[in-house]
Order: sequence, then structure tokens, then C-alpha cells
Amino acid sequence: MPANTSTGNPAPLGLVGFGLTTVLLSMINAKLLPAEGEFIVVPLAFAFGGTIQLMAGMLEYREGNTFGTVAFTSYGAFWWWFGLLVIFSETGWIPLNVPTLGMALILWGVFTTYMWVATFKLNWALWSVFLLLSVTFYLLGFGDFLDIGWLGVAGGWVGILTGLDAMFVSFAEVANWAYDKEVIPLGSPPLESSPGQQTQPAD
Repeated sequence: MPANTSTGNPAPLGLVGFGLTTVLLSMINAKLLPAEGEFIVVPLAFAFGGTIQLMAGMLEYREGNTFGTVAFTSYGAFWWWFGLLVIFSETGWIPLNVPTLGMALILWGVFTTYMWVATFKLNWALWSVFLLLSVTFYLLGFGDFLDIGWLGVAGGWVGILTGLDAMFVSFAEVANWAYDKEVIPLGSPPLESSPGQQTQPAD
């Protein structure tokens, strides 16, 4: 019997919106799909990767989850930024400066790294997602900034792992709710709390 909770957990929704969109784009970056496939990613980025995560972030705010609020609203905005960037650059509204794009991705890596630091107090599953995402942003960013193509391809492969990892965490949280028990462990906090100190539940 599903867990009897007064409110739903928005984290699985935000995680799958992020993860699925990331896998598709990363398959293009890894050259498993043609570059023209970006035009398929754009509406998905707006509808699922972007809007769904923004909604999840606002719902996390209602739940009092600062980490979830910052993470989902930020990465939801990232997907809107990506979609607008593709549209504006393809229509000629703005010129695409690749080194600047690379620096933007590196800065996203910096942001993701400090979010990763917070996951040491959450659980191993989220810890792995944010670690992989940090590496993805740095590989893609330095690949563009330094004009080293293989770094971008490597970033695509790590991005696939990142997206699949996020989808797995989403699946685990939905399954655990549906069965009202931990059928798929997400792991303890990498930095366990000191005796007598409670750890904030991870959403």
C-alpha cells in the first residue's frame, strides 16, 4: 500500500525531468546521435527539463527544502537558457561565441560543485548525481573554452551516466513511496551526523 503522506514528494518529478532531458542531449554530445537532434531536445528542454523542474523547485519551497528549491529551480532555468540559446543562435538573433559558452558551462560546474558539497549530508545517491554532473559541466565547458573536441565528447558520455543516475534516483523514490518501504536504498549520508544530531531527510 502506498505511503499515506499529506503532500507528494516533488523530487522524483524534478529528477526525471532533469535526467531524461540530460540523457538525450548527452547522446548528441557523445556523437551517438546527429547534431541536428538538438532541435528535438529544445522543446523537451522547455517542457520537461525546464518547466517541470521549475515546478518541482517551487513545490520543494513549500516543503521547506532549501536544497531542492535551489537545485530544481536553477537547473530548470538552465534548460530554458539552453533552449533559448539554440533558438537565438540559429535564428541569428545573437552570435554564438564558443569560448564564452564554454566559460558559462564552467560556471555551471562551479555552481554544481557547491551543490555537491551539500549532498555529503543527504545521501549517496544524490552525491553521485551531483558529482557526475559537476564533471559533465567541466568537461563540456573546458572542451568549448579550450577548443578541445574530445573533452566535449567525454562530457557527453559522462552526461549520459549523470542523466541515467538521476532517473534511477527518481525511480527509487517513487518505488519506495509506492511500496511504503525502502525497496531501493538511496544510501546513508556520506558524512554521517554526529551522535545526537539528526540528519535532514533527503528529497
